[in-house]
Amino acid sequence: MHRRCSSSNSTAMTSELGTPYLMKHLPPALTTITALGDDLLCEIFLRLPSLLSLVRVALACRTFLQAICSSPAFRRCFQVLHPPELLGFFIQSIYTIVPHFAPLRNCSVPDMSAAVRGSDLSLTRLSEDIGSSLEWDLESFYGPYLVLINQITAQIVAYNPLTLTLDLIPWPPIEISRSSFLEFHIIFSEEDQGVFRMVCVQHHRPQLPHVEAYITVFSTTTRKWQVLPWVETPPPPQPEDDDDIRHFYPGMPMKGFIYWKQTTRASVVAFNTTTLQFSRVDLPPLVRERYYMQSRFGHTKDGKLCMVGADDSGAKKGMLIVWVWRADDDGVEKWTLEDTFPLSKFVDATKSSTEDDARVQVEVVIDGFVYLSIKYGAQAESLLSLCLETAELNNLLDDARASRAHPYLMAWPSSLVCNRQTRA
Repeated sequence: MHRRCSSSNSTAMTSELGTPYLMKHLPPALTTITALGDDLLCEIFLRLPSLLSLVRVALACRTFLQAICSSPAFRRCFQVLHPPELLGFFIQSIYTIVPHFAPLRNCSVPDMSAAVRGSDLSLTRLSEDIGSSLEWDLESFYGPYLVLINQITAQIVAYNPLTLTLDLIPWPPIEISRSSFLEFHIIFSEEDQGVFRMVCVQHHRPQLPHVEAYITVFSTTTRKWQVLPWVETPPPPQPEDDDDIRHFYPGMPMKGFIYWKQTTRASVVAFNTTTLQFSRVDLPPLVRERYYMQSRFGHTKDGKLCMVGADDSGAKKGMLIVWVWRADDDGVEKWTLEDTFPLSKFVDATKSSTEDDARVQVEVVIDGFVYLSIKYGAQAESLLSLCLETAELNNLLDDARASRAHPYLMAWPSSLVCNRQTRA
């Protein structure tokens, strides 16, 4: 007759015999990276080298994608730590019917090379899908989207060549489209990156001596243009003659605003794309004195509004000047001189016999980087970038030969934003 061992006896026997073989040789519980919490995953992802690397990681695992999409704070932090990835330049030239894409000379990073190879940066869909091989003009940019217009066929296209997303937009109503002074800008919703508006702006009618603006807005939701009434734009601070007609340089869109600088006066008009209201922007004293200064609005790396201008295009005596809009010690916001650079800093002496032959032009200012084009007489043109934070200068492209050049950067993809489609 067998007696059942008590629990105390069993414990004693186990201690005497040692740990059973199976218990000794069981593998430890496995912990995979997908088992980590979203906060810890985001801390790891912040250490990735670039946005292109983050995209590859996000598309490799649904858990990773959800962690990235669900955290706006992570997105803001990642964008601060990693400047936008420059893929190359779109160049508008009289020799091509569509803007030409020029990749960077050192485009050898695997992630960057893959992004360029898998996209349509040659814009072949414009002729394949729309069936038109006529000339397309590059009107404006918003993130990865290009806005192109065809005056002959009266067509407007919003195209993302990285995702091959193309939207053909009808021409505005006849009451505004008769004018040749039209500008088109694309505006995306912060909540849903799949929805955008197209804003068409006409600055004045020829029969009016003073500027009124005509705004029409196209929605991808309704597929219709909304025509708004004529509005008077804020006048410049200086008195105007009765026959003085204001003209503006092309608009500079950035972070919810579009800025226009007047060609003949020291005046800037800003358009709030959310409220659809106009306001006037004061200018730094030097720009007010020299209204003809070429200048561009932009943002610093930490998001502050800045203005970069060259007081003279000649490299021998000109200076590149940087102002930042910030509050002074009394809390009053105004333009503050941030930095200056001699234009000779950007000129390659081997490409020009004298500095007088070289001309420096500010193309655009994006997230703390100033993009410059250097023209050497009738010879080759170079495109450079200047980091406002470190003053580091990089020669990006030679022999551009362009009338207009715009840097094309890898923007934050809509697939990494938590919108209605992502949540579903």
